[in-house]
Amino acid sequence: MHKGLLKTWKTDKGFGFIKSDTLEHDTFIHISALKHMSRKPKVGDTICFEVATQPDGKTKAINCRIEGVAELKAPYPKHNNQPYRIAKSNFASSFLGKVASIALIAALCFYAINKYNTHSSSQTPIITNADLATFDEQYPKLVTPKNTQNFRCDGRQYCTEMNSRAEAVFFINNCTNTKMDGDGDGKPCESDSRF
Repeated sequence: MHKGLLKTWKTDKGFGFIKSDTLEHDTFIHISALKHMSRKPKVGDTICFEVATQPDGKTKAINCRIEGVAELKAPYPKHNNQPYRIAKSNFASSFLGKVASIALIAALCFYAINKYNTHSSSQTPIITNADLATFDEQYPKLVTPKNTQNFRCDGRQYCTEMNSRAEAVFFINNCTNTKMDGDGDGKPCESDSRF
């Protein structure tokens, strides 16, 4: 174990150099070597340390402590330099635990699919042949006149702006925001006597 004075310290970078009478060169020290101390180092502190050679051939201080400064207590008890481990439950890793987990996931999937199918089928209307027979009576076909008179959507909305019933039919079938079918039966301008 060596002892030396902290000659320089760069707080913003977290490193410095130790001058020791027993070593030829100043020794590099990093803040991580002092993380167990109750305060950060200051120039002039006496540091007790060991020296390790890095792969690049440079030396650094390890197993450091600041003389006269308290060390922080370890957050957990150590046993043979290994942190204490909490034992995992044997149920989760057992065969029975795995089978139970798979069965639970399968049951949840089955429940979700069944719920989805029930919800989907209740929302879809069912059409019978009797409905098809009366469909044309309930919903008469509107014939959109062919654009022989060059009708086009130009912002007009009311019956009073139309020149013919054919133009009004074209507008309610092809243009947005029209206000010509008050009763919603698909026949425009029914009360307009001009047509």
